[in-house]
Order: sequence, then C-alpha cells, then structure tokens
Amino acid sequence: MTATLSFLSPPPGLAPLTDFQLREITGATGLFALQSAVDEHTRLFVLDASVYLPDYAPVISDEHARALDLAGPDQAMVLVVTNPGETGTTVNLMAPIVVNAGTGRCAQIILDGQDWPLRAELTPRAESQQDSPAHDSTVRDSTAQE
Repeated sequence: MTATLSFLSPPPGLAPLTDFQLREITGATGLFALQSAVDEHTRLFVLDASVYLPDYAPVISDEHARALDLAGPDQAMVLVVTNPGETGTTVNLMAPIVVNAGTGRCAQIILDGQDWPLRAELTPRAESQQDSPAHDSTVRDSTAQE
C-alpha cells in the first residue's frame, strides 16, 4: 500500500514539510515508512495502531476531527511513530498521527490530558497470546519508574 498524506501543519521537528508518502514495508503488515515528498532523506517509521496496539484508543477533540473532515472514528487511521534503538523499539502514544483514510489529510495530535506515554516500549507478546498478526506486540511505558 502506498498513499499520499498531507499534514495540516508540519509535524513537530519536520517544518516546513507537510507532504509525505506512506509506504507499507513489505513483509511487515502495519509497518510503514513515512517519507517526505520533497526531501527523500526525511523518513519516519510508523505503525498502524489497529494492527499492533488494539487497546490503544486515543481521544481527539471535535476541532481536530472537523479539521481532518472526519465524520466518525471509522474514517480515521491512527499511526504511531516508532523509535528503534539498540535495546528495543519504543512508540510515541502521546502524539499519534491521525489520518483521514479517504482524503489523506492528517495531523500529528498531542494528546494533552490523556495518560499516554511518549516512549512506550514495544515488546513481543507471549506465544500463547499470538493468535494473529494483529496481536503480536504489546507496549509498556518505558518512562515509568519500576
């Protein structure tokens, strides 16, 4: 799958870029490269939250929904930015990218007042829980004190 995405405003740290290509990574359902349409060296990896994080349910404001022309949640695709590292991969649940799946309009929305971590560790689930590709990972807040 390849889609053109247009951010309402540049994602944090990527100004002035607003136009991107979303390309699925072959062999990794729900994992995408989000690459700038203008600067081929600017790329992020994002996960489809519905595939990897089925319990993730961020709430966006009516204002954001209107700006994205979303009539309901079924029109939205929620992507989370991944941060691969030497000791594992984290995902940003505090600022998902919400996409109007029909138009490609999108925004990275900071979820103020919601209890989602900035760096949630993406870990494999126990083998007994791996019934489908949609349930092969779980997250843990890597910023929490243990």
